[in-house]
Amino acid sequence: MMNQRSIMWSLLGKNSIAYSEDLSLRPSRAETGDFLTRYTIADAAAKAAPGIVNITVDVGIRNVFMARSSGSGSIIQSDGTILTNAHVVAEAGRGSHSGKIVVTLHDGRTFTGELVCFDMITDIAVVKIKSKAPLPTVKIGSSRKLRAGEWVIAVGSPLHLQNTVTAGIISAVERKSSEIGLHGATTDYIQTDAAINQGNSGGPLLNMDGEVIGINTIKAMAADGVSFAIPIDTAVKVMNQLKKHGHVVRPWLGIKMLELTEAIIDQLKDRDPSFPNVSKGVLVPQVIPGSPAEKGGLRPGDVIVEFDGKPIDSVSQIVDLLGDKVGVSFKVVVKRAYGKQATLIVVPEEATP
Repeated sequence: MMNQRSIMWSLLGKNSIAYSEDLSLRPSRAETGDFLTRYTIADAAAKAAPGIVNITVDVGIRNVFMARSSGSGSIIQSDGTILTNAHVVAEAGRGSHSGKIVVTLHDGRTFTGELVCFDMITDIAVVKIKSKAPLPTVKIGSSRKLRAGEWVIAVGSPLHLQNTVTAGIISAVERKSSEIGLHGATTDYIQTDAAINQGNSGGPLLNMDGEVIGINTIKAMAADGVSFAIPIDTAVKVMNQLKKHGHVVRPWLGIKMLELTEAIIDQLKDRDPSFPNVSKGVLVPQVIPGSPAEKGGLRPGDVIVEFDGKPIDSVSQIVDLLGDKVGVSFKVVVKRAYGKQATLIVVPEEATP
């Protein structure tokens, strides 16, 4: 079990995180420049705690009870909209679990949940509960500028132990799905050493201001202190697409892409003096025959320097610009060997599952 760092919290009643003041009125650490103190983790966890829920689902076959699936989630809208992992409430290829979804709030109230939509590839689901009064919510942060070494907090219900708080640091950002064995997925993950166990799935990864920056998802079984969370920016985009289309629209170009750094460019130029004269961009090492990219004129060895009128230096920029646009023309500027440049038009198609 990992060595947990400075987890300072108190209990009130049945597994409730106690706090005696309105923490939402406190300025953020970014505003005050405060350092990590004895109460920083406790305060951040307490800010988010009322909006964090436990989710259980009775799993069975033909109405015969087999097991109970347990996870966590975050109330993101006061109308009872909850963000969680798809694997907590749904099964690949089958849809929703056959059992009833029970959502337990931080204060002990229970509700029946309804699975609104989900995407198994990104492992994101939206669940809805109905309440006569507005419900407490978490505050959504941003995962765009996270750095390795930042302190983070995981809150959830590991092993059915509700309102459990653990802390650690971000071990890595933009960990590729292929690096952790999730082939077919395109999501980058936040790696953390905060303790995440069965039942934490779907719960929030928080920053020191109590804002949600990730959705806890996976723990490495062969190691302690190696867990992964879906960046909140990705989760929100997926959720918005699910609400808009009923599924996630994934534009397909049919290329492999490699972000170029100064060191990689120097190495490629040493190997091939004809390599395009660029200082940044995205290299296209492979173009799939018959793909939209090939039809638009992209070739292996091209370096994308501009996409849809925007300068490009990362794969994530291209993904963001594509969004959910299918059948739309994109202008792509590439640089080629021997100083050549080309302006192309590429029309992405929708990827098939």
